Amino acid sequence: MNYAQTTQFLFNSFPSYQNVGPGAYKEGLGGITEMCRLLGNPQRNYFTIHIAGTNGKGSTSHILASVLQQAGYCVGLFTSPHLVDFRERIRVNGQPISEREVVSFVKKHREEMVALGLSFFEMTTAMAFDHFSENEVEVAIIETGLGGRLDSTNIITPILSVITNIGLDHTSMLGSTIGEIAFEKGGIIKPDVPVVVGESHPESDEVFDRLAEERGSAITYADRVWEVVDSEPSGDYVRYHIQRPCDGRTQILDLDLVGSYQRKNIITARTAVSVLRHQTHLNISTRALVEGVRSVVASTGLMGRWQRLGTSPAVFCDTGHNAHGLREVVAQIESQSYRKLYMVVGMVSDKDFDAVIPLMPRDAHYIFTAPSVHRALPAGELAAKFMGEGFEGEVVEGVQAAYRRAIELAGPDDFIFIGGSTFVVADLLSE
Repeated sequence: MNYAQTTQFLFNSFPSYQNVGPGAYKEGLGGITEMCRLLGNPQRNYFTIHIAGTNGKGSTSHILASVLQQAGYCVGLFTSPHLVDFRERIRVNGQPISEREVVSFVKKHREEMVALGLSFFEMTTAMAFDHFSENEVEVAIIETGLGGRLDSTNIITPILSVITNIGLDHTSMLGSTIGEIAFEKGGIIKPDVPVVVGESHPESDEVFDRLAEERGSAITYADRVWEVVDSEPSGDYVRYHIQRPCDGRTQILDLDLVGSYQRKNIITARTAVSVLRHQTHLNISTRALVEGVRSVVASTGLMGRWQRLGTSPAVFCDTGHNAHGLREVVAQIESQSYRKLYMVVGMVSDKDFDAVIPLMPRDAHYIFTAPSVHRALPAGELAAKFMGEGFEGEVVEGVQAAYRRAIELAGPDDFIFIGGSTFVVADLLSE
């Protein structure tokens, strides 16, 4: 099989959350444990940093990867989902796994994966672990797919666990309360391994504190260690002035991820760097921190986080898709200056619409569409949900066509946003 045939086989043969949603969520670590045993347990051949959370885990993972690359380490990065190409999920020093290596891995291990009944994510996890070992990675940053406790990635023993935040998302699988979801995410806390929590919350803090105490893990809440005291645009960056309340120490960091919600992720990443410096064997200089934060996009290839696509009219896309994430995205939109706002929006069918729709800007013209995944809510049904709540707009089938319609309608002083789902952004950037 060539690369196109191989990836088609993977998507068709193994259940993928991208396509089937909750039906692809597979509880238990037996399958991935056995697959990694057959591979010689490659995940034990390098240091790992494990990252979970409702939102921000992708940005935080990429920031840390960039910092560690600047520190001179060979860094593996495993994230999901991909936007344009499957290979985005597995990178070494910013370079995606090659088509040849994907084809070779599947050809060599196809029978075992089928026999074990692996999910798509389990297969991808095993491929990442093996790729990092084969490429002599020194540190791998491993992002969970969903949850934590029963996530396929949770067979690793990291040197640091990071939980960015907890919000009400994937409640049918992870629980209906902050505390229940925190328990699932907190499953990545390992005995005697330090853990950083990005955002404090009374309901989740109680759970994390208990789990950390039970496992003898030192826990650090990032928003109690550092705080953003000021931020302003600085060319292609946002300049953050951060301060440590305990002693008043300040630091300036330029971040090339310009979404305002990154103020939370930069605090999480900065705190993680401190813990890595003082509680692990990694050596990270201040220069590596500053340069790594400044070059995240260039170093890692991250896309879809408040990404600018045009200037006249202003065009931005963002992968924020749940209530917790969209609240931040909408705040960013509302901080912009424009004559008229156009919202190109698509969503998946299992979205919590009662939580999401009230957050969306009302003073806008909506162009409702649908991403090209099986879970997509048809554009007409999405429009009906919004228009039933008093929103104004039209239906255009296909993300690219919807984007072209927005460009046709918008003037040079207007603002176009494309999002509502990771898969909408994926369709947008694929062409």
